[in-house]
Amino acid sequence: MTTAQQALPTRRLGTTDMEVTRVGFGAWAIGGPDWAVGWGTQDDGESIAAIRHAVERGINWIDTAAIYGLGHSEEVVRKALATMGADSRPYVFTKCGLVWDEANRKALPLQVGAAASIRREVEGSLKRLGVERIDLYQMHWPATDGSPLEEYWQTLLDLKAEGKVRAVGLSNHNAAQLDAAERLGHVDTLQPPFSAIRPDVAAAELPWCARNGTGVIVYSPMQSGLLTGRFTAERAAALPADDWRSRNAEFTGDRLVRNLALAEALKPVAERHRTSVAAVAVAWTLAWPGVTAAIVGARNPAQVDGWMDAATLELTSVDVAEIAAAIRAAGAGSGPVTPWG
Repeated sequence: MTTAQQALPTRRLGTTDMEVTRVGFGAWAIGGPDWAVGWGTQDDGESIAAIRHAVERGINWIDTAAIYGLGHSEEVVRKALATMGADSRPYVFTKCGLVWDEANRKALPLQVGAAASIRREVEGSLKRLGVERIDLYQMHWPATDGSPLEEYWQTLLDLKAEGKVRAVGLSNHNAAQLDAAERLGHVDTLQPPFSAIRPDVAAAELPWCARNGTGVIVYSPMQSGLLTGRFTAERAAALPADDWRSRNAEFTGDRLVRNLALAEALKPVAERHRTSVAAVAVAWTLAWPGVTAAIVGARNPAQVDGWMDAATLELTSVDVAEIAAAIRAAGAGSGPVTPWG
């Protein structure tokens, strides 16, 4: 472990034995363009350089998923980690439950919770990642194939007991579903969307996790680029067709206007801390009780540097109140806007 790695603060991930940095590398965009929810053309060399740069700067975990690029993101992660020893590589988190059709790569995946399917998926991920055990394995979305939650959650618990995975969690599940899973076995983690534009989970899911000792790693804290301080209406209009954001309502019309207004309102906070708007947006999510860490994507090393300050940035109560006022003024999102109500 390098000096830089030792310098970044960590938090315990729920009741697991893993201490994770406050931000982790998100590997969605590096999956490439050739699937239903890609981010446009991406160079694998740049992706590998971004991952290695994040690790060199102290980030100690990577979040990916089998569905990202239909296996490609996991393969890129393996290549990035190939030069690192097992004792020095970051934790690797991935997800299951989304099954694609190789004959139609652009089709939306099926949300499958059948035990046999998940067991096939974990073996595929282990192979693509080149690891003997996955550090955190999460069900990506609730199943819609008729498989009850109890079936897929028990399967994940069994994989943990068998040593295939170190910890298990749920992504994009609500408080009632968390309750149902917890009755079978402890939910180590929840991975929900959470940002100043989309704060909904602060109402029920974050408090549930805080009460139950469940770690929370939030995704899209910069709302897929909208809260970086660098996004513009012109850039939104120029998004290519193979970038999923070109079809998303948050990137068009009145929603885009209000979202960019909110990003603009974060600039004074960023200036006070001599950091980026992106770092402030991420730090805002980390200020909430129950949030362990945030997943932040990058497509090249420079983007990593753009948000790295979030790993150590602590917003003040004045900052949080100012951001809450900005959220209200912009009319962005719905749900609580400050950690204290």
